[in-house]
Amino acid sequence: MKEGIHPKYYPSATVTCVCGNTWTTGSTVESIHTDVCSKCHPFFTGEQRIVDTEGQVDRFYKKLQARQDYLETQSARETERVSPELPISELELGKRVESTLDKEGIQIVGQILERLAEGEETLLAIDGFGRKSLADVKRALKRQGFELPEAAAEPKVD
Repeated sequence: MKEGIHPKYYPSATVTCVCGNTWTTGSTVESIHTDVCSKCHPFFTGEQRIVDTEGQVDRFYKKLQARQDYLETQSARETERVSPELPISELELGKRVESTLDKEGIQIVGQILERLAEGEETLLAIDGFGRKSLADVKRALKRQGFELPEAAAEPKVD
């Protein structure tokens, strides 16, 4: 053997576990500290406990909580998206249609849905609001996820 290249060998190195168990073994380190041994490891003891020395369980629970928060946020966004309190400007109908509805006092989607529940004629009776505007409004409401009332769902044939 070459001199000076090998580590010193300790034939009676002491191994100490966190649970308090100690034993001796041969090693290149004089004293060894370990987190788990055969006296406390769940495989050998048969008890159900989580051995988490690196925080993996905590990281998993944080990820799980972050996912739950994300799903709740998405649900809140979806509910807000189909709220009858949504301003008409969110439907992106165009300036002419929006100003015509604004002159009539209709500023939120819920007011349009109420008028459509009475029938298409109530919206068509607004001065400057024609069939094309009605079709645009219906299309925008469907695209946004709103359910059209039955009176407005079927097209009228003249």
